[in-house]
Amino acid sequence: MSSRERVARRIATAAAYGGGGVGLLGGAAVGLVLTEVQLARRQLLRNGREDPPPLADGVYGAEYAAGAGAGPAAVPWRLAMLGDSTAAGMGVHRAPQTPGALLASGLAAVSERPVELHNVALSGAKSDDLERQVSMLLTEPGRAPAPDVCVIMIGANDITGRMAPAESVKHLSDAVARLRTAGCQVIVGTCPDLGSVEPVAQPLRWIARRLCRQLAAAQTIAVVELGGRTVSLGDLLGPEFAARPGELFGPDRYHPSAAGYVTAAMAVLPTLCAALGVWPEEERVEPLRREGYLPVERAATRAAAVGGTEVSAAGEESAERRSPWALLKRRRRRQLPAQPAEPDGADRDGTEGDGPDRNDPEKEGTDRKAPETDSTGRVADADREERQELSP
Repeated sequence: MSSRERVARRIATAAAYGGGGVGLLGGAAVGLVLTEVQLARRQLLRNGREDPPPLADGVYGAEYAAGAGAGPAAVPWRLAMLGDSTAAGMGVHRAPQTPGALLASGLAAVSERPVELHNVALSGAKSDDLERQVSMLLTEPGRAPAPDVCVIMIGANDITGRMAPAESVKHLSDAVARLRTAGCQVIVGTCPDLGSVEPVAQPLRWIARRLCRQLAAAQTIAVVELGGRTVSLGDLLGPEFAARPGELFGPDRYHPSAAGYVTAAMAVLPTLCAALGVWPEEERVEPLRREGYLPVERAATRAAAVGGTEVSAAGEESAERRSPWALLKRRRRRQLPAQPAEPDGADRDGTEGDGPDRNDPEKEGTDRKAPETDSTGRVADADREERQELSP
């Protein structure tokens, strides 16, 4: 077991059984990078604006209910979004541009069944807010039955807020356990890469990346052992965003833009659909794509290094008997619908968004055939650098 795998396992174990924070880096280095990230964000926000994210709750794909009669296909899937500002859709101005709306419309298109979206994510939330968010979904009076599937995006504010990794993972584990007990499928988009924030320079950029990957790997171990699935967002929202910051970051240069949320949603959608059994792809392990069954610690650290990688349990688990193995997959993604329509109950303030040009076929993804890619957006034949990251 490598040092990274040992650290991820120690954090997950401390979260499960109690214990202090565990890290790869010294306290002085951590304090320095977190202070710089916080200062960078404050500077960026002074140059942009931080309006509240648009309300995107409502039913997507309602047209599918009309052709389904009174059968099960006419009953909407119930999708819930939990987490921080990324899950809420901070940085865009129209409901259809939020990740929840993108995932709801994508799930509706793939399953040909309507999807009812409830988003309880809160901008600025850390993992300790997940208890409140889960309670809103499961115990709030007047709520429908528990969601069929929940997507959680959390971790960045835990890093900048200096929450101990074990404490962060403990809060996430408790939330996932409650949702799984209620019968929900759970997908967690793990901690994104704060090293992509533009004003943070080397070597602090490298330190931030290492901290985020460390937390993401520990999150993966905890979630998979509870029967959930994870999709790594760190690398996906790191180098790719750093290469095209003007396109994939929003006006504050901290949150994703509409195009950035599409990139993230396309990575999560295959796992979301697979969790509900509606992904139209033969399920098989492809060794040439660096997929396979691995010890959960190894799968977690490898996934943290390559964005868009899914990790799920390799067998049956329970709270008493947790599987030491996990399945690492890099699903081939499908194009999302060009732009979901405003759902019933969504915000209709008429504000113009900053998303992709709907007349541009390359951005829209409907008129131009692209090479087959995996969930990271790279062509299936991975480049040399990626293979080096994944090598044992």
